[in-house]
Amino acid sequence: MATTKWILDPTHSELQFKVKHLMITTVTGSFRNFTAELESEADDHFENAKARFSAEVSSVDTGNADRDNHLVTGDFFEVETHPTMSFESTSITRDGDDYKVSGDITIKGVTKPIVLDVEFGGIAVDPWGNTKAGFTLSGKLKRGDFGLTYNATLETGGVMLGEEVKILGELQFVKQA
Repeated sequence: MATTKWILDPTHSELQFKVKHLMITTVTGSFRNFTAELESEADDHFENAKARFSAEVSSVDTGNADRDNHLVTGDFFEVETHPTMSFESTSITRDGDDYKVSGDITIKGVTKPIVLDVEFGGIAVDPWGNTKAGFTLSGKLKRGDFGLTYNATLETGGVMLGEEVKILGELQFVKQA
C-alpha cells in the first residue's frame, strides 16, 4: 500500500513544556528548532501512521537567558553529550475524532514509553495549493525518569521544581507530492 508523507511546517508549529516553579506558578518553555514527519496510509486520516520527531536541545527558550543557559548544562539536558531529544511512534489509534499516539521518547540518552493525546484539527489547502494537516498534542512525563533531577529544597519544605512536565504542541504538516 502506498503511503503519504507529511513534513512539519515549522513556521506554523510550536512545541512547549510546562513545569511548576516553587509549587505556586508554572514556567513555560519551548524548543525553537525541531522537525517532525508523518507517514500515513491514507490522505485523510492518520490511524496506523508513523510519526517521528527530533528537537535540538540547545534551542530551548524559556524567555530567560540565564535559565536557558542553565538548562543546557549537566544539571539538566547536558547538551554537549545529548544534543537532541527524539520521539518515534509505536502506534497511532483513533480516539473518536482524535488520536492516541504511543511511542518512545528519548531525552538525555534515556528512552521511555509515552502516550500523547492528539486532537486532529483537520485538513485544509492553503492559498498556494499546499495540503496541510493540523494537530494539537498534549502529554506528561516525569523529568526524573530521564535523569533531569536537579532541584532545591525550600525553607517551607517544598521543592523548587515540580517533577511533572506537561508537553504541549501545535503542529501543522504539509503533504508531500
